[in-house]
Amino acid sequence: MASRTRKQFGQHWLKSPEILRQIVVAARLSKEDRILEIGPGQGVLTEELLKPTQKVLSVEIDRDLCQLLRKRFQGHPRFVLQEADFLSLRFPEEIEPTFGEPPPNKVVANIPYNITGPILERLLGKIAAPRPNSFDSIVLLVQKEVAQRICAKPGSKAFGALSLRVQYLAQAEIICPVPAKAFQPPPKVESAVIRLTPRHLEKPAQNPKYLATLIKLGFATKRKMLRNNLKSVVDREVLGAILTNLGSFPEARGEALSLRQWITLSDKLGDLKAAEEAMPSPATTSPI
Repeated sequence: MASRTRKQFGQHWLKSPEILRQIVVAARLSKEDRILEIGPGQGVLTEELLKPTQKVLSVEIDRDLCQLLRKRFQGHPRFVLQEADFLSLRFPEEIEPTFGEPPPNKVVANIPYNITGPILERLLGKIAAPRPNSFDSIVLLVQKEVAQRICAKPGSKAFGALSLRVQYLAQAEIICPVPAKAFQPPPKVESAVIRLTPRHLEKPAQNPKYLATLIKLGFATKRKMLRNNLKSVVDREVLGAILTNLGSFPEARGEALSLRQWITLSDKLGDLKAAEEAMPSPATTSPI
């Protein structure tokens, strides 16, 4: 009963020893590390994580799997199980008290693909509100298409709003592809292991919230040029001049600009907006 997958939780059991090994290697684990694992499933990855680390906190929403995990790791001094929906937890305030201090410093997980976006936001924060206490590293098994979008380079078809949102907050790299046959049951999509290293940029955006808004607008219709997607916030000619100054071209689309160029664009448009707001209103004369 406990090994039966539940579609609503996006469950697929990883069975490949080689992929498990690559995940562990990518996490660069040591005996000082305290690991957060989201969705441990049957505990196959959990078992590997427990070998080289100080402690593992596994958060699992499925009550049947929690029963299985309690039996599998009964009495293990470095395993802590929290039966909960990770997305509903306030982190780290609502971590299982038995885990103790300090909180986890790394995340290693085979996460449900249908909630990848919300999980990334919980782990990294947002452009306008980065997570204050960053993890040392985050190693995740995700859908291959999503991995490619997260780690994409400017100018590629995969580069978009997700790439910018994640790369503003972390260095992102694909560790290895994972074929569907590595799971039981095999999913309908290919997968990949990625590693995210949270960071704080030396020169962040002057107004991160405005940058986030520009990115959202800039990719609202991906095949449109920026001068069309951003026409509600900046004159086309003004934008064209700024893009040329950035080393791009007036007809550029969102994917043509690097993260640094997006930040500079946001700063320049923000300065223009502030200057316009600071200008005095035209003098009015009263009729005699």
